[in-house]
Amino acid sequence: MAGYRMSKIAVTTGDPNGIGAEITIKALNKLDLPDDKIVLISNKKIIDFYGRLNRNYEIIEIPYKVEIEPGKVTKEAGEFSFLSVKKACEINAKAIVTAPVAKNSLYLAGHKFNGQTEILQKYLAHDNQLAEMLFVAGKFRVLLLTRHVALKDIIITKEMVVEKISNLKDFFASHLGIKEPKFALCGFNPHSGEDGILGHEEKDILIPAVEELRTKGINITNPLPADTLFIKAAEYDCCIANYHDQGLIPIKTVAGDKTVNMTIGLDIIRTSPGHGTAFDIAGKNIADETGMIAAIKEVL
Repeated sequence: MAGYRMSKIAVTTGDPNGIGAEITIKALNKLDLPDDKIVLISNKKIIDFYGRLNRNYEIIEIPYKVEIEPGKVTKEAGEFSFLSVKKACEINAKAIVTAPVAKNSLYLAGHKFNGQTEILQKYLAHDNQLAEMLFVAGKFRVLLLTRHVALKDIIITKEMVVEKISNLKDFFASHLGIKEPKFALCGFNPHSGEDGILGHEEKDILIPAVEELRTKGINITNPLPADTLFIKAAEYDCCIANYHDQGLIPIKTVAGDKTVNMTIGLDIIRTSPGHGTAFDIAGKNIADETGMIAAIKEVL
């Protein structure tokens, strides 16, 4: 996206009935960043309901005329969540940090997105860019080849694998300064298919993709059994999982709330805590801001 880009990080407060505003307020107060570093995309009523900011950050107001109902799934909250992310995409911020939203609230409001990554894809992508989900906890990184898809509907292709991992290498070089990253690829099936006995995706899709990636100079393993690959995660710059839980169970088990969801592949980096709206504790002032702090730190 060419043209002027502001120096501020855009921060949304997520679903008004979840813990998003609370953890945002707590995180910003703890980090104590200068006023000119942050622009909040929220609503003053929501901020005031969940706490008090110690600094005078700019707030871009998103309308929210209904009552705040902690723990409730509502279409109004879904509309606010959607408009907040859309506005973050429109202001040419330095980076975007999003607090959690609820997919069921988005759907109630008529926005059929399976997550915020898909909203970012719609409003930020150009020239065939692909938004990808990279989960980060320090040097432990996991890329997902597929996102919020039911297991029975997961489809991978050689072309998709080659494109996503090629883009990942470009990201490592341009944003992390790692020119020759080492990647580890999870097998699709138990035991990486056991030579086709337990499935053919490795032989038919993943191994041919690996062979093509190596012709591009990319350092990547053959498909490895996912149940043991993550034991050696520290030996690689990134582990690549075929589907959501294959990648997120290991990193969240190790890092917990310090896991950061990072959207890569677009002109702007977006981060978010690796957890959801936590409706069960919303409004109780007991939410842990660790994940939000980690998400903001990733883009400072």
